[in-house]
Amino acid sequence: MSRKKRLKMKEVELEHLEQYNQLLRYVFQVTNHELQKIGWEEREIILAKSPVLEQADVIGWFDGDKLVSQLAVYPFQVRLFNKTYQMGGVTGVGTFPEYSNLGLMDKLLRHALSNMREKKQSISYLFPYSIPYYRRKGWEIISNKMTFEVKDYQLPKMKQIAGEVERMSTENKILETVYQRFAMQAHGAMLRNELAWDEYWRWDFEDLTAAVYYSEDRQPNGYVLYWIADEVFYIKEMIFVNEEARIGLWNFISAHFSMVSKVVGNTYTDEPLAFLLEDADIKETISPYYMARIVDLEQFISQYPFKPQLMDRQLTFSLHDPLLAWNQGVFTLIVTKNGQGKLVREGKKSELKLDIQTMTTMLLSYKSPDYLYKIGRLACDLKTVELLEDIIEQQTPYFSDYF
Repeated sequence: MSRKKRLKMKEVELEHLEQYNQLLRYVFQVTNHELQKIGWEEREIILAKSPVLEQADVIGWFDGDKLVSQLAVYPFQVRLFNKTYQMGGVTGVGTFPEYSNLGLMDKLLRHALSNMREKKQSISYLFPYSIPYYRRKGWEIISNKMTFEVKDYQLPKMKQIAGEVERMSTENKILETVYQRFAMQAHGAMLRNELAWDEYWRWDFEDLTAAVYYSEDRQPNGYVLYWIADEVFYIKEMIFVNEEARIGLWNFISAHFSMVSKVVGNTYTDEPLAFLLEDADIKETISPYYMARIVDLEQFISQYPFKPQLMDRQLTFSLHDPLLAWNQGVFTLIVTKNGQGKLVREGKKSELKLDIQTMTTMLLSYKSPDYLYKIGRLACDLKTVELLEDIIEQQTPYFSDYF
């Protein structure tokens, strides 16, 4: 019997945990030496991943009893324009090389997306190992990661504010409280459940420290997660719910002036840090970070908050999806005066032609309708572009997680 005929798709269970980890480590080239550097042992890796198989939807291809291709979908939630969406987080994607070019991953993705639709996970996020590959499958870039480097003499001068910063262990639950407050108002952000927090901390060094900013009335309004090594202050993440907290956290960082030669960190918006510094001549690099795809456009639109209008608006469009039949065809979008959207699977004359990738990045406002039209991603006239600009909110997505 040929290899392809021997293969069967089925759920990956706890009994397959060791194989699941072996495949992950092979595909992502994680060595024992690298794991030992951060204190991980083989047994700990296996035990750490067992909650994944218990909580996530994990499917794979088996050649007899051997797991040869797999992917996992985490049950997550994200905030989009102050609405909470169920999100399927795709991770653990991998196939042993001797089983490549058999279309295994394509079938796994289709199956996973069908499961997401049934579970009302109308959007999916993933970190791409290949942007072109996932674009062909319907995902598109929706967030950036900006890395910055600030020399010690460029650190902002201390400013007088009423609150104060307290250092603490990263195990302190107050960090979850601060992040929840931040994420509830941050477009695109993950609402971290226990599984999300486990993934967030998974590969961190033990010397990671937290510093929380408290307002004068003891409200925790921001934090910075950092470590110091070789006279460099490294920032894993810094979040804040208001400008006072941002200033307070930078005061804390600047207080390390005599200890460090520079500060290196990441931000996850398109707002350059340089503009906020007196000495703006700093090094900043920007790169695409996470991708997303709408799983079920009808479900997604039923929740989506369009801008309020003076009158009901209507648009008929033709949508292409490379994998999912239910996202294919001609649709009419009706947006009421209060911004409620409704999708109808019919329409007489299409005024717009686009694919699911473009629809996703546009509705998440990573790229504006005007920009997408200018680069040829929207096939329509200027009147339709103006309508899209009128009804779609514009706010930069923030996503700092990794899974």
